[in-house]
Order: sequence, then structure tokens, then C-alpha cells
Amino acid sequence: MAGVYGKGKGGKKNNSGRGLRDLTVKVKSARGRRASSTKWLQRQLNDPYVSRAKVEGMRGRAAYKIMELDDKFRFLLNGARVVDLGCAPGGWAQVAVPRINSLGEKPGKAVGTFLGVDLQEMEPLPGAEFYVLDFMEDDADLQVKEWLGGKADVVMSDMAASSSGHKQTDHLRIMALCEAAAYFAFDVLEEGGTFVAKVLAGGAEAELQRLLKAKFDKVAYMKPPSSRSDSSEKFVVATGFRG
Repeated sequence: MAGVYGKGKGGKKNNSGRGLRDLTVKVKSARGRRASSTKWLQRQLNDPYVSRAKVEGMRGRAAYKIMELDDKFRFLLNGARVVDLGCAPGGWAQVAVPRINSLGEKPGKAVGTFLGVDLQEMEPLPGAEFYVLDFMEDDADLQVKEWLGGKADVVMSDMAASSSGHKQTDHLRIMALCEAAAYFAFDVLEEGGTFVAKVLAGGAEAELQRLLKAKFDKVAYMKPPSSRSDSSEKFVVATGFRG
């Protein structure tokens, strides 16, 4: 899960799972642990994508979401310049780095760049640049543009707001993050570029869709197979930025 957006510190740089689990793990309630926490822990222990991430050395199950999105829409291309907002713990970066060839390991192919921003510090990953920054702070977008040093081919957002326990409030918060990421994408994307963002179903997507349809050739929504069926999350993928 990407860093939760609220207060943060700025400017510090640091460098299908079917078959993986045959037995269901049951978690007993413990003193001091809420029922919701017990349910979450049991779900984590029995999630095939969590198990797969551990086996394959991925930083989280979210890696498979961007993998499945890119398999369908093909935006992580050799030589692509990618900005990832809300990038912790770095699972999306693990998928993107080899696909955009940011380590130059594919002879004769263009070499890409990956820049990630989050509230949390992350373990370094070869081929990626990670920065600690609250993207919702004043002028944070200007700082990211400075680090980027030019245009981007892909802007991705996995930013999430801290849960309030009220579904509609949480929906509005994450839509505000999506819109902030979209306006940033309008500023930095090359013509033909792609915008990808996590959203929560809840009825306020119309404004974001209107914004994106005015700027991109195609706007699609997808719930990747690795996204939990009981989750309201889905992803918007806007391709063919018109500038």
C-alpha cells in the first residue's frame, strides 16, 4: 500500500497466485485486538497475492496490480520516463524498472527513468529514484518537476488517504488526490502520454472522468484480478494525452 497522505516531510532523497497456498489459516481473536484487525490479518495470511509477493521477492501485492494494468494497456515501454506518486513501498517500481529498461539491461533499447514520491522513506531500488515528499503540500508539484527535469511519458498515482471509517468521506478524499495527480500530469506529460490512478467507487468519479476525457484520447476503468473482490478500488487509465 502506498503512503497515506496527510502531513509529511519534504525533499529527502533515498535511494494470479493460485496454488501458492493450499491451507486456510485461521486467526484467533486475541485480547486487545479488534475484530476488524483479526479479520484483516486472516485475510492477509490467506491472500494468494500476498504469498506470491513473498515468494517472488516483491515489495507488496500492489505490484501485481500495475503489472496487470500494463499487460493490458502497454504504457511501461522501453525508454519511458515515469513518475509514481504515492510509490511506497516500491512494488510498482519493481515492475516498472525492467519494463522501461531504466538499468539499460536490454542492449539496443532506449533507457527509461523512474522517479517515485511518497511520505515514507523506502529501501533503495536500482534503476529508481525515490524522494520523501508530501505531494499535497504547497509547491510540491514544482519540486517534483525540478527533480524530473523535463517531460514524462507516464504519471501514475497510488496515493491513498487515511481511512476515516466513513465510505463516502474516504471516496471524496481519494478523488481529491486523483484530481491533484491529474493536474500534475497535464503539466508534465508528453503528447501521447499515459495517466494511471487508483480510485474508489462511490459516485464522484464523473468530474475526474470529465477532466481526463478533455485531455486524453481514451479513458478506461479497470479492476485488476489482483485487486481484492471486496475492495471498492479500481484504476483509471487515460491514454493518448493531447497536450
